[in-house]
Amino acid sequence: MTTLIEKHLSIALLDISNNLVQGSKFIGSGLATCGLIGAGVGVGIVFGSFLISLSKNPEEVQILFRYAIFGFALTEAVGLLALMMSFLILFI
Repeated sequence: MTTLIEKHLSIALLDISNNLVQGSKFIGSGLATCGLIGAGVGVGIVFGSFLISLSKNPEEVQILFRYAIFGFALTEAVGLLALMMSFLILFI
């Protein structure tokens, strides 16, 4: 009789442990996406600065646009790394 009780108890503990791991994965994945907030702010700063400098120097549009796209790419790379880490936490 005690073996049956121990068997049910171990199954219940295993189920609770599995639920805790799944919940921790969801929390960690959600926290990892907070890096996307910084990427969004960074893109806004890059293009805001681009528009300000373009209004002061309209003849330099080609050079300024090249710098703005380069800044956008670097900023989005950090955001994509945060998104990748979130998916890694969630699915692995």
